[in-house]
Amino acid sequence: MKSQEKANKYESVLLQIKGVTEGEPNLVANLANISAIIYDAFKFWWVGFYVVENNELVLAPFQGPVACTRIKKGKGVCGTAWEENKTQLIEDVHAFPGHIACSAASQSEVVVPISKNGVVKMVLDVDSEHLNHFDATDANYMEQIGTFISENLL
Repeated sequence: MKSQEKANKYESVLLQIKGVTEGEPNLVANLANISAIIYDAFKFWWVGFYVVENNELVLAPFQGPVACTRIKKGKGVCGTAWEENKTQLIEDVHAFPGHIACSAASQSEVVVPISKNGVVKMVLDVDSEHLNHFDATDANYMEQIGTFISENLL
């Protein structure tokens, strides 16, 4: 997909997310719809959230196959994004030190920490069954989605 075409699709996704969450106070319902919107738009292998609970990431609403239920801080791509409070854009998850293989089909990943007042509250995790699937455009728009969640839903 060309970069401008991808950006246009993400702009549409952002509008859908804003529309479907407007006036809805339930975080679980909103996260479920957000993951469905992203999943439907791009047909990624897995799209979902992990929320920080009792000092670990716990599986939250998602779309895709069965996933890991709990992830420790600093472990795998999601735990690293949480610990560093920094987006992780991984071309080949099998080359990532300490990668947690929840699904052998996952090949590349982008994980965005979502913070409130400087504290990570959850991560948005998106996986692909293709190597090098994600680029700076994906990371940028996933971060915009994370910012929207932080500013409007948390």
